[in-house]
Amino acid sequence: MKAFVFPGQGAQFVGMGKDLYDNSPLAKELFEKANTILGFRITDLMFAGTDEDLRQTKVTQPAIFLHSVILAKVLGNKFKPEMVAGHSLGEFSALVAANALSFEDGLVLVSKRAMAMQKACEKEPSTMAAILGLDDATVEKVCAEISDVVVPANYNSPGQLVISGSIKGIEIACESLKAAGAKRALPLKVGGAFHSPLMEPARVELAQAIEATKFNAPICPIYQNVDAKAYTNPEDIKKNLISQLTSPVRWTQIMVNMVADGANNFTELGPGNVLQGLIKKVSAEATVQSIQSLS
Repeated sequence: MKAFVFPGQGAQFVGMGKDLYDNSPLAKELFEKANTILGFRITDLMFAGTDEDLRQTKVTQPAIFLHSVILAKVLGNKFKPEMVAGHSLGEFSALVAANALSFEDGLVLVSKRAMAMQKACEKEPSTMAAILGLDDATVEKVCAEISDVVVPANYNSPGQLVISGSIKGIEIACESLKAAGAKRALPLKVGGAFHSPLMEPARVELAQAIEATKFNAPICPIYQNVDAKAYTNPEDIKKNLISQLTSPVRWTQIMVNMVADGANNFTELGPGNVLQGLIKKVSAEATVQSIQSLS
């Protein structure tokens, strides 16, 4: 069965999407529509900006969303997923590609999500760290024992879990997890504690926008971040999307469930190829590939 997956924040690169804009009239039309909706020329930053430009949350999230979704639109009849999933931000890309959301509504929600997350980050300085070489249960146990806010945020693959929380809490957790046997505990260069309770102000703000947006049944099941289960009911999808900002991304479990449900051919749509590597750690037998450009 064919599964399409969509990357999240961190996969961006300067020049992303330019070949689409230059060679596909449909892509150019959608990019220009995005410039109008956002109120600034995101294409200038994507195609010829700096790494620093692209690291701004208000730019990063729409840029990755646009690259992924426009690739799916340009594929046209070749985009025939039997299931889809997206990592964090990528869930919005997956929903638009699977026709659960319109292109315009998806972009507006992604932009509002980025702004709300930025505000939450500025309100309370916080961070994240990647923990390598330790089982999930041990990471969960150590986080639960720390008095500051520290929670598992991204279950990326077996032996790779990202934690999220206050700056002090993450510092304490990294030392404790290394003492517990982690091979590495790497602080990440991120704006804040995504997928943690510290994102509650952003969740409240985004919830209002999601509730006011029309969702349709997708063309195939979408495996959602909050519980890694497959959904097609629009109301369930909305509820899970609202919970996403303060809940962990259960990517490992999503891949396990997709493979158990028959997925054996995965295509990553959008910048980078991080998800391919994570899929291979869950299923060595799966066929994986990425599409990042028109060619």
